[in-house]
Amino acid sequence: MGGPISARAATVADGAAVGDVHAASWGAAYAPLFSADVAREGIASRRTRWHARLEAGEGLVMLGFVGDRPLAISWCEPSDARAGFAEIHSFYTHPDGWGSGVSAALMTATLQQLESDGYDRVHLWTLRDTPQSRRFYTKCGFVETGATQTRDFGDGNPLPQVEYERDLSAGDAHVTDWPSRR
Repeated sequence: MGGPISARAATVADGAAVGDVHAASWGAAYAPLFSADVAREGIASRRTRWHARLEAGEGLVMLGFVGDRPLAISWCEPSDARAGFAEIHSFYTHPDGWGSGVSAALMTATLQQLESDGYDRVHLWTLRDTPQSRRFYTKCGFVETGATQTRDFGDGNPLPQVEYERDLSAGDAHVTDWPSRR
């Protein structure tokens, strides 16, 4: 796999691609935390939910590419919990893209778009027990706020999450020093 790394806003026509990336990433990273039935349902629902979301224009959905292949997604909206903040609800990279640099490129593009849209700050929640995602957010300039919450993914077993935030007002939404396989 190779080619230039790029990112752009997703269109209605990208629903299947966004769903495929989300399902593959979630399946690899999170499905092992759930029973087989919950994992299977979680993967299936992630494949199909994006068509309607893109058609409805729900927030900013972006795709990251290596060559012509979509391998990373982000989804952001104005935060319901923190006035003036954007919230990254989803940030996923297909396992085939791990270590390629596409995640950092997509995060840079996502943060730059949020800054262009007038946001000074952005926050997100991630599972406490996912060290790979936590390292990634830290390397992207996010800091832990100390806030925690639990989230039930539908199996009656709430999992702990931690919150991260990042200041965009400095005008540098670029993600630096992220290694790639290339």
